[in-house]
Amino acid sequence: MIVIGVTGGIGSGKSTVSSILEELGAILIDADSISKQVVEPEERAYFEVIKTFGESILNEDKSIDRKKLAEIVFTSDEKKRLLEGIIHKEVIRVIKERIELFHEYGFNGTVVLDVPIPVEDGFLNVVDKVWVVVSEDKKRISRVIKRGGISLEDAQNRINSQLSQEEYMKLADVVLENNGDLLELREKVKNLHSSLMLEVYKNKNLNDGKDE
Repeated sequence: MIVIGVTGGIGSGKSTVSSILEELGAILIDADSISKQVVEPEERAYFEVIKTFGESILNEDKSIDRKKLAEIVFTSDEKKRLLEGIIHKEVIRVIKERIELFHEYGFNGTVVLDVPIPVEDGFLNVVDKVWVVVSEDKKRISRVIKRGGISLEDAQNRINSQLSQEEYMKLADVVLENNGDLLELREKVKNLHSSLMLEVYKNKNLNDGKDE
């Protein structure tokens, strides 16, 4: 089994890259999706978030209003860290459980771990390769506005609240530029994946030869 960690700033296109890898046969573990699951009503993180940020962030059905919560945390580094601390520990727990399960069942394919924040525990220490997706600021802002239906200022605040692209790139085994169209991106991902699979195949043959 090989685990590819895909990360990058908001609007870079990392989730699109992960989806393309999934199309190529990889199993996807999406940290964003898990982060939404762990704050569903009655989950452990749900109660911690309400205790920290108050009941004003709740919808009528008692679910968390993500937009209200985002408006609070993206304008305050302290509140952002508080929220991250609550959610991350639960997300990391789920990720580790899933990867361990794949190991137990002897899965020998590719797993893609899509994570917006490249933490050490639960990401860097469980992946074999780190792919960092980067994109021009104008394109990132445009994608964030379109996807979230938010203002230019809000989009800029969300981008500024994260690591810079240079900081992401320091962690990368592969830097993937996403400034073209989807067709171009898909071709880049296919080529990178093929190269990685060839590398894995060669290493396996070398190790098998040593065993003999």
